[in-house]
Amino acid sequence: MKLHEYQAKDILAAYGVSVQPGRVARTVDEAVEAARALEADGATLFVVKAQIHAGGRGKGGGVKLAKSVEEVREKAGQILGMNLVTHQTGPEGQKVRAILVADAVEIQKEYYLGITLDRQKSMNVIMASTEGGVEIEKVAEETPEKITKVWIDPTIGLMPYQARMIAFNLGLEGKAMKQASRFIEGLYEAYAGSDASLAEINPLVLTDKGEVVAVDAKINLDDNALYRHPDLAELRDVHEEDPLEVEASEHGLNYIRLDGNVGCMVNGAGLAMATMDVIKLAGGEPANFLDVGGTASADTVEAGFRLILKDKNVRAILVNIFGGIVRCDRVANGVVEAAKKVDIQVPLIVRLQGTNAEEGQRILDESGLKIETAIFLKEAAEKVTRALGSSVAA
Repeated sequence: MKLHEYQAKDILAAYGVSVQPGRVARTVDEAVEAARALEADGATLFVVKAQIHAGGRGKGGGVKLAKSVEEVREKAGQILGMNLVTHQTGPEGQKVRAILVADAVEIQKEYYLGITLDRQKSMNVIMASTEGGVEIEKVAEETPEKITKVWIDPTIGLMPYQARMIAFNLGLEGKAMKQASRFIEGLYEAYAGSDASLAEINPLVLTDKGEVVAVDAKINLDDNALYRHPDLAELRDVHEEDPLEVEASEHGLNYIRLDGNVGCMVNGAGLAMATMDVIKLAGGEPANFLDVGGTASADTVEAGFRLILKDKNVRAILVNIFGGIVRCDRVANGVVEAAKKVDIQVPLIVRLQGTNAEEGQRILDESGLKIETAIFLKEAAEKVTRALGSSVAA
């Protein structure tokens, strides 16, 4: 689950991490109130930031400087309600429903600092670079030597010497180095304490006063751990998510929309990935990732069909179920029941393997519905590809 910048900063501040002072606003009047409160605390220059789940906001016109409270009113009016297009939103853009009014800081130097999980090493990794304000992917591609990586054993946690080493590698000295070391320790505590999958500060800045401050912040939470953090789960902003993905979560389904034309319904994330790979090898393009879980009941299958068919790009559907926890005959009955309730106007190919697979295939073949069956995954993918050709021709 992604968080807005202001939400991420609230979490960091709770762990003692130094963040840029600011207040969230959802109307122009609230933005003015926020600016006045910051002015009372000594702010003389303000920055107004669009709050959407995407980077590149500044280039898209979603970050503006204001030299007075009245300018905050003007800039807030320009940003609130705008359809902000960045390289991460795609051409459709994202409507701005909230802004962050912050105390602009005088920047002496910008850095990058991020924490995520290195799955290959089964350890958390802290990445730091002197190239702040730049996408870390670009830095990794063009100047990888400018990225410092330190791996943290999660059973031990971040050691003080590791935090100091990262600060030293950023070229910081004296008071700034000590502040940065504490900053890194606090960031790691926030990352681990909130069960985050990513915590990123870009840029981390050294101000003209020699202070280390997070000017921007990005935190992604692990959805599987949200049951431990009901307070954080409430921070979810469904306006920032694909409506189909929101609907899927309401049915307990894992759905991600893609750009292809083959709707996929699979039980198990690994099998879903393999299914999409085989579809591409056969010449098709997956339209989605959809994991219906281990039960695959009639209700979940029906909900899955309805989700898939709401994507107008879908020209065929492939159902690939491995009967381990759930029997294939039960899945087959679920597919038949769901297909009778949902108006499926595209070719439907179903492949069942595992417990009671032959019985499941017999149920499908004798259903009287337009369902093609397959035994092997390659065979199913090839049938989908042929079906795509016939549906386009039709």
